[in-house]
Amino acid sequence: MSKSILLVDDDQDIRELLQAYLSRCGFDVRAVADGQGFRQALDSHGCDLVILDVMLPDEDGFNLCRWVRQHPRQAQVPIIMLTASSDEADRVIGLELGADDYLGKPFSPRELQARIKALLRRAGFGQERAGGDVLTFDEWRLDTISHRLFHRDGEEVILSGADFALLKLFLDHPQQILDRDTIGNATRGREPMPLDRIVDMAVSRLRQRLRDTDKPPRLIRTVRGSGYLLAASVAPVN
Repeated sequence: MSKSILLVDDDQDIRELLQAYLSRCGFDVRAVADGQGFRQALDSHGCDLVILDVMLPDEDGFNLCRWVRQHPRQAQVPIIMLTASSDEADRVIGLELGADDYLGKPFSPRELQARIKALLRRAGFGQERAGGDVLTFDEWRLDTISHRLFHRDGEEVILSGADFALLKLFLDHPQQILDRDTIGNATRGREPMPLDRIVDMAVSRLRQRLRDTDKPPRLIRTVRGSGYLLAASVAPVN
């Protein structure tokens, strides 16, 4: 079955170009021009991935990204943000709000297609898997198939695709120091933002999700000059 993409951009030429190109690549593409149309389309139809422009006529993409991450059914959908601004702050804000990737305009449709495929692979679409793996660590329980994270008090924490990829990396290597290159590969940082900035943002966001806000953090520790370490034991649930 074709994977569905919801494209949000107020530029008609871009919408038509990307819809035609991605449709030829085998995707089912629905295109809308503003935030209202996006909200209606996501509520009514859902999707496997969102391509979201930052600048829209009625609502900026940052607010919409935040809304998606709070959506009861689509909170984990991968989001690629498009920005015409060269300001690094736009990229930082988007990633902090839970976007999985970003592209600066102008961009190559082929590059966008590659980003889409990478995110869909990471999200696990197109893979037939039976059963599930649940891991426990500290006060938390993570279902690695559904990407659902629960605290022992019952609260569920919504993870973006980048959050999940980084958490799974730590859980696969507990009590081990992970250097910045390793973490950067997991969080898929993109130029021109410095790798160190990408890594620090990703770790800081994950600490917030895990209530790891002590000074210094208790769960994900900074190892000066080396990287980060998950200071917890990890066990599978049988």
